[in-house]
Order: sequence, then C-alpha cells, then structure tokens
Amino acid sequence: MPWVRTHAGGVRLDVRVIPRASKTVIAGERDGALLIRLAAPPVDGAANDALIGFLARILDVPRRNVSLVRGDTARTKTLDISGIGERDARARLVGSA
Repeated sequence: MPWVRTHAGGVRLDVRVIPRASKTVIAGERDGALLIRLAAPPVDGAANDALIGFLARILDVPRRNVSLVRGDTARTKTLDISGIGERDARARLVGSA
C-alpha cells in the first residue's frame, strides 16, 4: 500500500477523490492512491473540507491534525496526518473500506 507512509510525526497519505458520490466511503485503491468517494461537491472547498473531516473521523484524530499538502483543486491529493503511526493508519483505513 504505497498510498500511506511515515512522515514527520505522523503519516502522509495519497488519495484520489470522486466528488458528488451518493455517500462518503473508502472505495479501494486507484493508481497508487486510496480511492475515496465524497458526497460533497467540488465547490468552494466543500469536498476538501469533507475529506479532511472524514479522514479525521476514520483515523480518530482531531481535524487540526489533518492538513492538505498538495492538490487543492485536483482529484489526486496529498495529506499529512499527525498523531498517528503508519500501522494504525493503514489498519483503520483498510478496516473501514
């Protein structure tokens, strides 16, 4: 699973998002990234905000620990999540898929 790796006090996560889905879920892997279907539309940062909230909930970390590093307006995004190890992050993400 190359989409999650250890990085500076937490993990770095590569995701591919599909906005305007019927519900927000982890839908597997695509092109080396974790595939997440988001119910939110890609308008005015709504999808990014929904993605950050969803990952914070799944990983059981505060929202402030999740930050978007790359891909603000793209479907492929990179996020840094502090306060969690790679093993725990992988288990929680795969377990909720």
